[in-house]
Amino acid sequence: MEGLDSMISKGKDTFWGFLGCEFISGNGQEVKIALEAKAQHTNSLGIIHGGVLTSLMDQAMGMVATAAKNVDACVTTNMNVHFVSPMKQGRLVVTAIVIHEAGRSLTTEARIHDSAGTLGCISTASFRVVNSK
Repeated sequence: MEGLDSMISKGKDTFWGFLGCEFISGNGQEVKIALEAKAQHTNSLGIIHGGVLTSLMDQAMGMVATAAKNVDACVTTNMNVHFVSPMKQGRLVVTAIVIHEAGRSLTTEARIHDSAGTLGCISTASFRVVNSK
């Protein structure tokens, strides 16, 4: 999808690249991204920092919202996160889907699993299509 391709190509010099995100697959219904979580992604307890996990879910949900609306940009207007299991260093996969659309607004959901299949966190978020100029 053109919007996803554009986001990924521009991403290496943005927060996406800073985190170390990897695009796996995506369309207007579902986006999957991954992160090889390393020591710099951990907090003082040795688990992956909640801000990293939240950022990953926000990124994946923004991508699926943008793809679903086939637009250049959407912005997060609200986000709720539930941390259910501590995540450790290693490969983390985020899956995001659109669960509702209404006009220029979308509601999305994301889940992060580790390589063993353990669910680490769940998030829902609302997005708004940005007016193009």
